[in-house]
Amino acid sequence: MSGVASAFLLTFAGLFPIVNPIEGAPFFLSLTAQLPAAERHVLARKVAFNGFALLLGSMALGPWLLEFFGIELPVVRIAGGFVVAALGWKLLTQEQWSDHAGAAGASPRKVGSFYPLTMPMTVGPGSMSVAITIGSRKPAGLPRLPQLAEHATGALLGVVAIAVSIYLAYRFAETIGRLLGETGLEVLVRLSAFILMCIGIEIVWNGYSTLTAVH
Repeated sequence: MSGVASAFLLTFAGLFPIVNPIEGAPFFLSLTAQLPAAERHVLARKVAFNGFALLLGSMALGPWLLEFFGIELPVVRIAGGFVVAALGWKLLTQEQWSDHAGAAGASPRKVGSFYPLTMPMTVGPGSMSVAITIGSRKPAGLPRLPQLAEHATGALLGVVAIAVSIYLAYRFAETIGRLLGETGLEVLVRLSAFILMCIGIEIVWNGYSTLTAVH
């Protein structure tokens, strides 16, 4: 069980600070404020499932795909960092951070459960890079089948825990927004948007630095 616990802690501790669903909750609420609560809850469940699939897919297939196509991980970070920075800039500069104050007869804007709610808002290039790195790790020494199974089980449970945390944070995003109030929520969204843009630029810079160091 020590191998399972070690892989679980490695996966959860590595992914949670980057995915950070608690920080993502205001974004989720700002992009879905015009939707009914029931539909927002369904979206929260879909985003959690999509995030689970993305992280698990990155962990299982990411190292093999990058090697197959000859794509270096820093290049993925640079491209994804631009996407994250663009989303942060959009949320930071738009005059109306949600659509709930629009005309009564206006049809609600469709928000995709995959883009942008899952990627890049929840699972971005940083968390995918960590998932790929975890997937490429092997138990120390010459691993035998039981060790590999323990490592895979612990990593899988870690991704499940991340998905559960995403669902809980987004499922109760409205409660968080109600406690903060409209003004407090807008301030938090604007501040988080600026931080998100900075994170995107940092991802680009880290990818560029790694790429230039290798070459």
